[in-house]
Amino acid sequence: MRVGYLGAGNISSQMAATIMRMEEAENFAVAAREYERAQAFAERWGFTRAYDSYEELLADPDVDLVYIALPHSHHYEWTLKAIEAGHHVLCEKAFAANEHQAREMIAAARKRGVLLAEAIWTRYMPSRTIIDNLLAEGSIGDVVTVDANLGYKVDMNRRMTDPALAGGALLDLTVYPLNFASMVLGNDIERIDAHMVPIATGVDGQDSVTLTYPGGRMATMFTTMHTMTDRRGLICGTKGFISVENINNPQRIDVYDADGLTCSLRESIEVPAQITGYEYEILSCKRTIEEERIECPEMPHDETLAIMRLLDRIRAQFGIVFPFER
Repeated sequence: MRVGYLGAGNISSQMAATIMRMEEAENFAVAAREYERAQAFAERWGFTRAYDSYEELLADPDVDLVYIALPHSHHYEWTLKAIEAGHHVLCEKAFAANEHQAREMIAAARKRGVLLAEAIWTRYMPSRTIIDNLLAEGSIGDVVTVDANLGYKVDMNRRMTDPALAGGALLDLTVYPLNFASMVLGNDIERIDAHMVPIATGVDGQDSVTLTYPGGRMATMFTTMHTMTDRRGLICGTKGFISVENINNPQRIDVYDADGLTCSLRESIEVPAQITGYEYEILSCKRTIEEERIECPEMPHDETLAIMRLLDRIRAQFGIVFPFER
C-alpha cells in the first residue's frame, strides 16, 4: 500500500519511521509547502516522490492512502479535498475541529465510497484487546471509576498555542484520556464538569474533566501542555483495579486484587513488541481497503462522532471558540 503524506512535521516523521520498517506499506509520496523541505523528508525516510503542494500529491493516481498530518484546523479542508480526488484517507486525531466538520467529512467519504479513518492509535493497539478481555472476564468485577492523565512539555509549539490552528490541550492531549474512558465506560454520559487554565493566547493549557455515567460510574482526567506527567490510566472495579502504564502508548498492564483496605498484584502483562505503535492503524487501513469497507472496525465513524461531540461539549464549558468558527 503506497502512502502519501500531507505534512512533513514531527508526527509524519514518526509515521515514516514506522512504515519504513513495514512490508505491508510503503513511504511513497510526501507534500510540504516548500519543496526543499519535502525533498529532505523524502530522502531521509525513503520516499519515491516529493511535492511542494498538497494539491500535486492529491493529483497523483499512484497514491493508495493519504495520511493527513496537518494541524487540527486543516483536517477538514484537506480531508475533503483528498476524498474528492478519490483517495482513501487516514486523518490524524483529533479528527476535526468540531463535530459539524467531522459529519461533513464522513458524509463525503460515504458518498465517494472511500475509506476514512481516524488515526487515534490507541484504538488499534493490541493493548486495547488485552484490556477489553480482562474486563470481559470480570477480572476486577464491575467497573466503578476510570482515571487518566496525560502531559507533555509542548507549550513552545505553535500548533499547540495558536487559536487559528485549533490549538490547546483539548484536541491534542485530552482526546487521549477521553478515548481511554470511552473504551471502558462507553459514551452514555449524564454530566460533564470541565475546567481549564488558559495560556496567553486564550487556548487551554491545562484541562480537568469529570464525566458522570448512569449508575454512579465516573471518569476523571487531567492533561497539561506545560510538563510531562506519568500518563497513567486506572480502571477501578468492585474486586480490584487495572493500572495501565502510559495511556498514550501502553507499555505494561498490571492487574490488582483489592479487598477492603489492601491490594496485591495478581498479574503483570507486558504489551507485545512493536515497531512504534503506529503500524496497527496502517494495517487496519490496509485490511479495510482490501475488504472494500469505508470505516475501520477499531474506530468506526459513529465512535469518532461521539468523541467529537464530547470534545465540543467540553470546549463549550471552556468558553473557547476558534477564529474560523465565528
